[in-house]
Amino acid sequence: MSTPADDYAMRLALDQALNAQLAGEVPVGAVVMRAGQVIATGYNRPITTHDPTAHAEIVALRHAAQLLENYRLPDCELYVTLEPCAMCAMALMHARVRRVVFGAADPKTGVAGSVLDLFGQRQLNHHTEVVGGVLAESSAQLLRAFFAERRAQQRAQRLPAIPTGEATELPADPPFEPR
Repeated sequence: MSTPADDYAMRLALDQALNAQLAGEVPVGAVVMRAGQVIATGYNRPITTHDPTAHAEIVALRHAAQLLENYRLPDCELYVTLEPCAMCAMALMHARVRRVVFGAADPKTGVAGSVLDLFGQRQLNHHTEVVGGVLAESSAQLLRAFFAERRAQQRAQRLPAIPTGEATELPADPPFEPR
């Protein structure tokens, strides 16, 4: 169950997702909190950094670990706008993050219940509390708009270019010819 503090932190994560979008990245943002204080933030950067591990969660975790001078973050919570993938989930568990709160579910790669539930594996040595669906519609809408724009750009690139100075109207359909 989410709290007003969860909503506040998720809004900060949404701001980070907007930073990712401005950089041309998939808009996912993350925030590490401890006792109600922002410790670190991160947003998706795999394209701009040429680093497949530069997901928002990993960027925020690395920053928090450096600032706190400890790779273990047992008193911390991570807020992320999209359900974590397997790589991020395992990094969060290895860092001993106490709680993970996410916005939108990820039906393709989400491992906090959508595709798999790595956090629910009792065989693992650390158990992280997970809360999903916090500001889910805002998170999902940001992703939908981003991918709709990307698809529109790809379609526009496939259309033939009209040379400058030429007619800008498309040719009329040929007249109907009876058999």
